[in-house]
Amino acid sequence: MEIDYGKTLRGAIAGALAAGVWAAQMPLDKRAFESDFDDVALLGKALTRGWAWPLAGWALHLQNGALFGAAYANLAPRLPLPSWARGPVVASAENVLTWPLTALTDRLHPARKELPALRTSPRAFAQSAWRHLLFGVLLGEFERRLNAQEPVVAPDYTPVASSNGHGTLKHAIALAPE
Repeated sequence: MEIDYGKTLRGAIAGALAAGVWAAQMPLDKRAFESDFDDVALLGKALTRGWAWPLAGWALHLQNGALFGAAYANLAPRLPLPSWARGPVVASAENVLTWPLTALTDRLHPARKELPALRTSPRAFAQSAWRHLLFGVLLGEFERRLNAQEPVVAPDYTPVASSNGHGTLKHAIALAPE
């Protein structure tokens, strides 16, 4: 399988943009789901507990989105799904498959006492499902637009003359004297 680096880069950009929207809307979904689950805090506080954790969290979150988007750009065209469904399905599948790892986060994360328990929280799972659905919809659309092929316009082959060089019968009849 040959990798198209331009397509991969544009997929990474799409993923980073979608992850940025995800992170920007988190204050709203935290209120809507009545859950303090925060991906930026989860990622950032894994690296540092000081004043820089939000910067580290945003950087990791955008990086993860870019990596996911780069992989998606190469995988999506091979999926037997309509183009509008590929992003949401892939992102939602990733959420369902990786959610069991939250048990490790709840036990091993360096800031586990500052973060809400995730594994046993239906609200946190619903919130994560919403975020992945949003990310998938945006990723799919951004990637589709960034990697869109220019439409191929077929040249106009309206026959003006026949292959024998004498024109068409329509022209011959139209030009016949009355």
